[in-house]
Amino acid sequence: MAPVDSACQGLSDVGVSIDSADAPHRMNERIPITVVIATLNEASRLGAALEAVRWADEVIVADAGSTDGTTEIASSAGAQVLTVAGRTIGAQRNAAIAAARNPWILALDADEIVTPELKDSLARQASEPRRSAAAFRIRSRNWHLGTELRHGPWGRDWKVRVFSSDQRYTGDRVHERLQNLENVESLDGDLLHYPYRDLPHHVMKVAKYSRWAADDLRERGQRTTPLDVLVRPFWRFVRDYVVFGGWRDGRAGFVVAVVSAFSVFCKYATLLLPSEKAPF
Repeated sequence: MAPVDSACQGLSDVGVSIDSADAPHRMNERIPITVVIATLNEASRLGAALEAVRWADEVIVADAGSTDGTTEIASSAGAQVLTVAGRTIGAQRNAAIAAARNPWILALDADEIVTPELKDSLARQASEPRRSAAAFRIRSRNWHLGTELRHGPWGRDWKVRVFSSDQRYTGDRVHERLQNLENVESLDGDLLHYPYRDLPHHVMKVAKYSRWAADDLRERGQRTTPLDVLVRPFWRFVRDYVVFGGWRDGRAGFVVAVVSAFSVFCKYATLLLPSEKAPF
């Protein structure tokens, strides 16, 4: 399926319509904002994300060394491509922000699609000469295991993704965040987020991120105990499934809560053990 068809299908699946006859006219109305996307081997998903931001004045893809054609897809869509190998996601984004020509930034992942409502909010925000806020949070609608996760932590997911170009991300390997963040407001419209291809991809990704999170904690001097390895995963499941209402998402909510608890187990078990590398 061509990128435009894929993007249109993804939006129509959640009740967002696209008038193809009006699309060329809208795409000529460039919004003075720079979209930055950090990538690594995202060829299967990047096309839809780029198609949904064709209205942006500038799109910069900061790639960490893809080998699957990601950069070719970005270039063919008209995006500027930067190679930022061996760095964190925050460092990739910072490199793209430093190269941006617009005063406002929209930071995306390759598995996120901007809705028309969010595009309209961004157009209004960018057209105002002065704003009290330096950053804006956006609601993320998360789809996984064949359904939208409307409850649990995924159902209350707001991300600060729009901000002035003088902002920079931290160097954390996991959960990178903007430094010195103040005066944050909210924008109308959503990001459609498809974080995992399937359950095995979910498990592999959280296992990798858990190792990185443990490394971040170790570098900050944090230590842990066997009790943490037992109690923290249990509490994460109770929080996500019971307290935050993940049970209302049915079987998908249960599975996601179990994997979330597993990620906490991996993080603190890795932190508990000495840091080592295989001898081969």
